[in-house]
Amino acid sequence: MQRGNIKSEMKKEDKKINNISKIVVSVGVGKARQQNAQFDDKVLPDIISELSAIVGQRPAVRKAKKSVAGFKVRQNDIVGVVATIRGKRKDDFFEKIANVVLPRVRDFKGIDEKKVDGAGNLSIGFKDQFVFPETDPETSKVSFGIEVTMVVEGLNRSEAIDFYKEKGIPLVTV
Repeated sequence: MQRGNIKSEMKKEDKKINNISKIVVSVGVGKARQQNAQFDDKVLPDIISELSAIVGQRPAVRKAKKSVAGFKVRQNDIVGVVATIRGKRKDDFFEKIANVVLPRVRDFKGIDEKKVDGAGNLSIGFKDQFVFPETDPETSKVSFGIEVTMVVEGLNRSEAIDFYKEKGIPLVTV
């Protein structure tokens, strides 16, 4: 193999290893807002502190852009909390998901391949935050679900499924 070809092959391999461009972790707080009158003072700070412990950075608060009467949401109401992870934190979080969090899920049989969309992004939902090792059910005051989306670049759906399986994410065909 010529020297130029070796460099291009190494670049392809590096790109293949690091295809995940970002991981987006989000929490919807609509139901918690409706159920608790003191949401802004008591519940929201607990959700933000637990999510920041899980992710390793402070999450951003998302507000409603317009009122929707069917959902009892007014403009500028807080509807979610989101954190976008990139770089080394992204790699560490991916390893934590694959090696620690997924094995802790009760009755876990694998993630359905349908969770990978056409662009190769994988979305995983957790019913509560207690599968993450940073949270403690005894000391936590709030229970909330977490949505994790792994965004990839340069892969179609079938390539992404192979990539996730290679990286240790247990995808199954149902």
